[in-house]
Amino acid sequence: MIVLLRHGETFWNREGRIQGHMESDLTPLGERQAAAMAGLAADLVRRDGRGDWRLVASPIGRAQRTAGIVAAATGLAIETDARLAEISCGAWEGKLRADIAHLHPEKFATREWFFGAPGGETFEDVAARAADWLASLPPEPGRRVIAVSHGVWGRLARGLYAGLDRQATLNQDVPQDAVYRLQDGQIDRFDCEPVL
Repeated sequence: MIVLLRHGETFWNREGRIQGHMESDLTPLGERQAAAMAGLAADLVRRDGRGDWRLVASPIGRAQRTAGIVAAATGLAIETDARLAEISCGAWEGKLRADIAHLHPEKFATREWFFGAPGGETFEDVAARAADWLASLPPEPGRRVIAVSHGVWGRLARGLYAGLDRQATLNQDVPQDAVYRLQDGQIDRFDCEPVL
């Protein structure tokens, strides 16, 4: 089983800035979202009843902060794995999405825009990292890991797990207030209670 969650809201999420590998702290709402997701993850671990769980997170600060909240709720130590890092958006990182969309409307007409940044990663780059991480896990039913990552990475990891095509992969939601359970070829979404 994989329990997958995205980091809570950041100040740059709120501003509409492209983050990629750059840092932005969680907002107060993001902290509450992380706590709510941590509670759901801890509940899934308790319901499973096995003690061999791992907690793995992207090295980027917003994921590390969210993982810290999950660690406090579950009692698990955080392992850091660079393969869980968000897509690099190259020259667009730190810029307002609206400004870049205005300059490149053709790229922003679909969810493919993430892969159009000068000096950034491609779909294939991120998918290769996600596939490598998934392949490194023990087979089911022995797999027990909580993964804290990012929007684009999480989309691609879920798409690979479910065998989705590229468009279906990119059309998936990337909530900051839900937890996904990947188990036995199925993906289940657990929404948090609304936090304000």
